Amino acid sequence: MRSVQNQSGALKKKMNGYVGFSNFPNQEHRRSIKRGFNFTLMVVGESGLGKSTLINTLFESKVYPTKDSDTGEAPAARTGVEITSVSADIQENGVRLRLSVVDTPGFGDSINNDEAWRPILENIESRFDAYLAQENRVNRSKIVDNRVNAVLYFIRPSGHGLRAIDIEFMKHLHTRVNLIPVIARSDTLAGREVETFKARIMADINYHGIQIFKPVSDQFDDPETVADNKAIAAKVPFAVVGSEQLVERADGTKVRGRKYPWGTIEVENEAHNDFVSLRQMLLRTHMEELRDATDVGLYEAYRTQKLLALGHVQDNAVFREFNPRQQLEEEERLHGAKMGKLEAEMAAVFRQKVQEKEGKLKQSEEELHSRHQQMKAVLEKQRHELEDKRARIGNPLGAQQNTSMDAAAAAVMAHGGEPVQRMPSKDKKKRGFF
Repeated sequence: MRSVQNQSGALKKKMNGYVGFSNFPNQEHRRSIKRGFNFTLMVVGESGLGKSTLINTLFESKVYPTKDSDTGEAPAARTGVEITSVSADIQENGVRLRLSVVDTPGFGDSINNDEAWRPILENIESRFDAYLAQENRVNRSKIVDNRVNAVLYFIRPSGHGLRAIDIEFMKHLHTRVNLIPVIARSDTLAGREVETFKARIMADINYHGIQIFKPVSDQFDDPETVADNKAIAAKVPFAVVGSEQLVERADGTKVRGRKYPWGTIEVENEAHNDFVSLRQMLLRTHMEELRDATDVGLYEAYRTQKLLALGHVQDNAVFREFNPRQQLEEEERLHGAKMGKLEAEMAAVFRQKVQEKEGKLKQSEEELHSRHQQMKAVLEKQRHELEDKRARIGNPLGAQQNTSMDAAAAAVMAHGGEPVQRMPSKDKKKRGFF
């Protein structure tokens, strides 16, 4: 075993002998044969463009019932777009395929088709939601995958480019499904008209930034596969003709096609239309890429958007390599910052409480001082009132005494200076007798 280090730093081992893990694709092949495959194909387009006929021609079986136009009965009137689905089990060379065809009758048949795309988009997203709900279950052993893997969008062969309804449909659905534009009934256009029409359609698609499915090559493809992918991509949008009838050619052989007075259009003749290239891409070479693009690309983008809208946040740190020491230092730094923040918050709360307490104490002190001043003023007022009353009571008594004394002195002087003898009162007389 030899070791070679690549640019990313990983060691690339080269085995000296046969080990056996290169047989893993064969194991996958056996498992796929055992389980079978699921493929969901949606067809969208106006009525009368041959959608059912093309599906039956692709799978060479009566997968989808065609509408009988010879009964003479008018089709039932529809008020909008309907979503119908037909499933069929197909087997070829021991490989089982569970095919589901989703039709959209009523699309583009109304007078106002401004939002004809909405029911189709809601149906595709509802299938994504159903798959997401199954992934979130506790028991995921039986997950039914009915997500739409590809949409064949049928364009009316007008020769003038995409219409408003075509552009609106593709703009709203190109991020949810693999779009494959198809020019229906291309036998109504001449060869030069078909090429001009294709160029106008691609110009409109590129101008509006619409993403359509095209086969791509990688480093593992051989030169033949790369050439085939380029040839198929050059024919997008596919100008196709479908037919379930066998017509006889000039040499007597019978082929699928349409017979006209001016000649015969062969379905599987690449010189007449692009049916073979469409079938090659859709069924033979890129069916798994369509399934993988739906699962890994379109569904994952929708799932991420849905979960983020529901408030789910993913920690990307768990998906990258890290140094334990650096992680410990980072955790210590974050812990220190957290504790510092808590300490600052507690200090701020403490200061606030102290300020509130000081304010309350100051307010109480002012209230006590105010009460003290009021009580002092009341007491001072009462003291003044008492002094005034005392003054008013004490002055009349003194004046009365002075007047009595002056009268007594005058009487003495009137009797020659001798004191006047007072007659004893009756009470004194009575006391003297006893």
